[in-house]
Amino acid sequence: MTSERLDKVLAGLGAGSRREIAALARAGKITVNGDICRTPDRKINPEQDKLSVDGQPLVYRAHWYLMLNKPAGVVTATEDNFQRTVLDLLPEQLRRAGIFPVGRLDKDTEGLLLLTTDGAFGHALMSPRRHVSKVYEARFDGTLAPDAAARFAAGLTLADGTVCRPATLEPLGGDRARITLCEGKFHQVKRMLRAVGGTVTALRREQIGTLPLDPALAPGAFRELREDERAALTVDREHAQNTKNGISQK
Repeated sequence: MTSERLDKVLAGLGAGSRREIAALARAGKITVNGDICRTPDRKINPEQDKLSVDGQPLVYRAHWYLMLNKPAGVVTATEDNFQRTVLDLLPEQLRRAGIFPVGRLDKDTEGLLLLTTDGAFGHALMSPRRHVSKVYEARFDGTLAPDAAARFAAGLTLADGTVCRPATLEPLGGDRARITLCEGKFHQVKRMLRAVGGTVTALRREQIGTLPLDPALAPGAFRELREDERAALTVDREHAQNTKNGISQK
């Protein structure tokens, strides 16, 4: 790995802003391989050099990849002047590292949300050209049209002229249904169900590609993705890109 500036590496690990890191260095609170370092622009090898800030060792990672069980009532944004965001559910270290949500869920929608510091990873999963599937479970009022599933499969055209790609609708009995999409238009699940007779009362995302939400995660809880989970998402997005209708992999 090529050398990088110490302050850049520490900022990426959430140790503070570059200005804060410079102040820590001047105060003698940063060590590199056990030696105090007072020069924040020093070049280091982050994969080999051992770093600590204020006595706390830091483990280098190029990027963060998290799975969050988003609760209702928080917005999918990095900042908001008036409402709690998904980043408010994370510790300060992760917020400082520049983590951001991959795509979005509506404020009242729950379930699987990925967060990362890796822009290429996030773009590849959310790009409309990739057609990575997303699976939702919805509760709704009303009665769905008898041909609702067939209309989803054919690709709905909404009242405002929005054309939706083919999707799957699986009734689960009563007021529940599972919906699989390969795109993410504004309020898409709600609008598609409304088009076939239902009004969504609760919505939860259960899966992205082949990655399901960890059932052990309580609302508001998160964990890092395992290496095999990240690898599976890479396979998902590559496969989805080569699938013309975006549905056959589900």
